[in-house]
Amino acid sequence: MNRAEKSAVITDIQGRLQEASLAIITEYRGLTVAQINKLRRELKHVQVAYKIAKNTLAKRAVQATRFVKLADLMQGPTGLVITGKDPVTVAKVVVRFAEQHDKLRITGGVLDGQLLSAQEVKALASLPSRETLLAQLLGVLQAPAAQLLRTIQEPGARLVRLLGVLERRMAEAGGSPPEQG
Repeated sequence: MNRAEKSAVITDIQGRLQEASLAIITEYRGLTVAQINKLRRELKHVQVAYKIAKNTLAKRAVQATRFVKLADLMQGPTGLVITGKDPVTVAKVVVRFAEQHDKLRITGGVLDGQLLSAQEVKALASLPSRETLLAQLLGVLQAPAAQLLRTIQEPGARLVRLLGVLERRMAEAGGSPPEQG
């Protein structure tokens, strides 16, 4: 690999990290090329790439970014998963693949500047998806308004129920309800 190619690899990784919120480091020792390609295809479905680079180049690339903490995790054959998209979905794909292929080892990661251990990456993957969390938040935000609406409507509903009971009693007693005018 000549100097220009090395510079291109560093620039590519730095470019990906500039817009990223999550980077996961994996060790792929023992995986076949077909298995790595399968991981790449699965990550491509969530619009993320799996980047393999020499540790020296990857360490240089992270030095000028907020992902500098990744450098300590880079040992052995290193693969990078870098995303600015939904970090939970990406973590789910990587963790699921690692569970299916025991040769892929999650070393750790960085989420918004915070160093994550392999266990924390797995915990991130166990969270509900972004859409589910937004739906839950919307439900929480709507609950007070719905409660207020029920409270406001309750006196009118009670009156209607009372009139219904009175009408049934009058009908049972043989009387007729007063005519509406």
